[in-house]
Amino acid sequence: MYLYLLLNLGSLSIPLLYSFEKKMRFIKHWKAVFLSLTLVSIVFLIWDAIFTANGVWGFNPDYHLNFLLFGMPIDEWMFFICIPYASIFIHYSLEYFKPNLVISEKITKLITIFFMVILLPVIFMNTDKAYTFVNYTFLVLVLLIGFFFGIKDLQRFYISFLIILIPFFMVNGVLTGTGIAEPIVWYNDAENLGIRLLTIPIEDVGYAFTMIFGNVLLIEKFKKKV
Repeated sequence: MYLYLLLNLGSLSIPLLYSFEKKMRFIKHWKAVFLSLTLVSIVFLIWDAIFTANGVWGFNPDYHLNFLLFGMPIDEWMFFICIPYASIFIHYSLEYFKPNLVISEKITKLITIFFMVILLPVIFMNTDKAYTFVNYTFLVLVLLIGFFFGIKDLQRFYISFLIILIPFFMVNGVLTGTGIAEPIVWYNDAENLGIRLLTIPIEDVGYAFTMIFGNVLLIEKFKKKV
């Protein structure tokens, strides 16, 4: 049963179809989006391969295609294209249809500082937990970049991320075992905080934020050049 593949394709299908919508025409930014997805996926796939090799997480062969590359099923490689694309489409749809729906710069900075103040002690107290330490370190780095160089993007992204979390919990919930006999992706709880939102490790929320906002930052940069 290739459930992982179906989740990827199902997540991508509607956003990709509506990318050709006549008014928004999100597809016109395909070069910037393609470059961003490629660069961000390379970083995350390297991280993914290292964690897979060291047992931080792994994949249930009952739910994915048999072809493996660097120890990861091809479905996992697809994840870093399908899920970010669907997510950034939500972000830019909100920008197009609700252009004034943004948080003030002052509040955005306060939110960002708040998250960094919360995350830094968690990082320093959990250097022995690979997923927690690496994940939240990347998240703080992305927040810092957003604070100093992408505050306008953060003003909108904090809102769009709340919307993105709805399909995120649906898809990631299934990936981590919600509603199915066994998880598609299993986690070694010795390498994370052991806090679950349903079946989802709490670190996955930060992981999603870093991956998606990282793409948004690069897309905005590339849109000016390609």
